Amino acid sequence: MTKVFRSRHAVLPDGERAADVVVSEGRIVEVLAYGAGAGELVDLGELVLLPGLVDSHVHVNEPGRTEWEGFATATRAAAAGGVTTIVDMPLNSIPPTTTVEGLEAKRKVAEARLFVDTGLWGGAIPGNTGDLAPLHEAGVFGFKSFLAPSGVDEFPHLNREQLEEALTEQARIGALSIIHAEDPRILDEAPHTPGPQYADFLASRPDDAEAVAVSTLLEIARRTGARVHILHVSSAAVLPLLREARAAGVQVTAETCPHYLTLAAEQVPSGDTAFKCCPPIRSEANRDLLWQALAAGEFIAVVSDHSPSTPELKHLPSLGGDGDFAAAWGGIASLQLGLPAIWTEARRRGHSLADVVRWMSSGPASLVGLSTKGAIAPGMDADLVAFDPDAAFTVDPAGLHHRHPVTPYAGRSLSGVVRTTWLRGEPVDANDVDAAPSGRLLTRGEK
Repeated sequence: MTKVFRSRHAVLPDGERAADVVVSEGRIVEVLAYGAGAGELVDLGELVLLPGLVDSHVHVNEPGRTEWEGFATATRAAAAGGVTTIVDMPLNSIPPTTTVEGLEAKRKVAEARLFVDTGLWGGAIPGNTGDLAPLHEAGVFGFKSFLAPSGVDEFPHLNREQLEEALTEQARIGALSIIHAEDPRILDEAPHTPGPQYADFLASRPDDAEAVAVSTLLEIARRTGARVHILHVSSAAVLPLLREARAAGVQVTAETCPHYLTLAAEQVPSGDTAFKCCPPIRSEANRDLLWQALAAGEFIAVVSDHSPSTPELKHLPSLGGDGDFAAAWGGIASLQLGLPAIWTEARRRGHSLADVVRWMSSGPASLVGLSTKGAIAPGMDADLVAFDPDAAFTVDPAGLHHRHPVTPYAGRSLSGVVRTTWLRGEPVDANDVDAAPSGRLLTRGEK
C-alpha cells in the first residue's frame, strides 16, 4: 500500500520545506509538493520529518557479553532515538568478528533480534591478516583496529609493523580501515592516579596520545594507499594533522561523538564514572574547537560510540561502587540520546536540523557505503523520523532502552523528542514488548 508522509518541515537534501513523501514497498518513490500525494496519509503537521539516523559506531557485545548489552536492547534504544541503522563493532563480543566463523556466530544471534537495520564491522588484530579478505568477501563494512590496548584480551592492538601489514592488505582488497588511535607508549608514561578525581583520569589519557597515534597512522596510510577513518576524535590536537594529510592526498576521514561535543571535563562530578570513556571527554575550550571543525566539514560523522557495560564495571558510587575512574570501564551508553543531545547544543550554536542530518545520517551512511540510507529522496529506504525539535525533557535513566540504565546525561535537560520512527515505512514502537523485530542484517555493497 502506498503511504504519504506529509510534513510542513521535511528535511530534504536541498533543505527544509513542506513536502509529501510517497512510500511504496518500503522505499521512497516520490517527494512531492505539500498536499500533492495520494495514498494512506500519515499527517505529521508541524512535526519535522527527518531521515532515520545512521550510527556506524555501536558496541552491541552479543554473543559472549550479552549481560553488557544485546541486539534486542541496543536496537530498541536505537529506534527510540531515531536511529534506523547501526553498524556493530567487532569487539566485546565473544568470539570477536575477526574470522568468518566469528562473523557467522554474530549473524546467527543477531538476525531474529533486530529492531533496526544492522551491519557488522570486522576486526584486524595481530595474526589475522589472512582472514581479512574472506571477511570482506563475506560482507563486513571494513576493519577496526586499536593502536593501544582495547580493554579486552581477545582483541589485541596492533604495533607499528602489524598496522603496516594490516593496512597494506586492506588497501589491496579495497577495504575501509577504522582506527582507535591512541599511542600506547604515551599512555604508559602518563601519570596513573587511582581515585574519584576526573582530572587524574584525564591526565592519564593526554592529547599527545591521540596526536602521536594519528600521525603514525597517517604516515602509514600515505605509504600504503589505505583508506583510513579515525574513530571518536576527542582532541583538537588531531585536527591540524588531518588537514595536512588531506592536503597531501591521504584518504582519511574522521568522526567525533555526542559526548565530546556536549559534555566537558569541567562539568564531571567527582566519582561519577558514568562519564568515563577512552579517549576522554576534554575541556570546554577543546570542545569549542571540535565544534568549529564540525561546522567546517572536517568530520564526516557524529556517532555514538555506544559502549555499555554492567553497572558494576562502571564502579558507580550510586550503586555501591568506589567511583574510581582508573578502574571503571571506559564507555558511554548514549545510543538513544544522541539526537536530542546534539540538537540541544547545535541549536544553541546556531546550527540547523539540516546540519544535524548531514552529521548523523547522510555522513555516516556515506562513510560505510549505505547507498539507500541517510536521505529523504526517491529510491532511498523509507527510514523516517517524526521529530519535535521544541519539546524539552529531562533525561530519566529509567526511560532508556539499552540494557543497563547508566548514562552521564541523567538529569540533564535536553530539547528534541522523537515521536515516531519508521523502518522502511513501518512504525517501530520501542515500548511495545510484544512487537516483532523487523530489522535486517545488512552486508557491504547491497542495494
